[in-house]
Amino acid sequence: MKLANWRRNLVAVLLVCTLWITGCQAQAPSQFSQVQKETAKSGSVAVAKDATKGGEFNKFFPKATDGYDRVYTQEKKGFAEAKLKKDGKDVAMLAISDTRSIPGSAAKYANSTEKISGYPAVSIGNSQTSVLVGDYQVKVLSRNPQFTKEARIDWLSKFDLKGLSKLK
Repeated sequence: MKLANWRRNLVAVLLVCTLWITGCQAQAPSQFSQVQKETAKSGSVAVAKDATKGGEFNKFFPKATDGYDRVYTQEKKGFAEAKLKKDGKDVAMLAISDTRSIPGSAAKYANSTEKISGYPAVSIGNSQTSVLVGDYQVKVLSRNPQFTKEARIDWLSKFDLKGLSKLK
């Protein structure tokens, strides 16, 4: 009986020692630790403090017309987004973002020769067209190859860009 107690006690002591030794070792750095350090630097913020609330953008989105449906999908500080659907399928993404939260995002409009409703416009690749309205970027992104650049320009001009330009 004493021999069995001795073995049980030895196993318990070894288990405690193993847990103590492995628990006190330094952990390897996470694969995300470098990114965390860079984004946590002083002055680095995910959204500017003075960014417009996403819900304020909704009134500037175009109304659903001509067989299209507009479905809001995301709304957060500095950003609002809606899907444009036709026959139940996604054809485009509509978005308004506050450029104060994305430093340098307005720079691409500086040399723009294209204008939509009087505002500087740029196209990126075959699927994105956007305009700069004051501190706000308005985008239309094709989600279907048949939704052409002309369609994106048409939908950009349906936004209430003049009303958006007055938003503070």
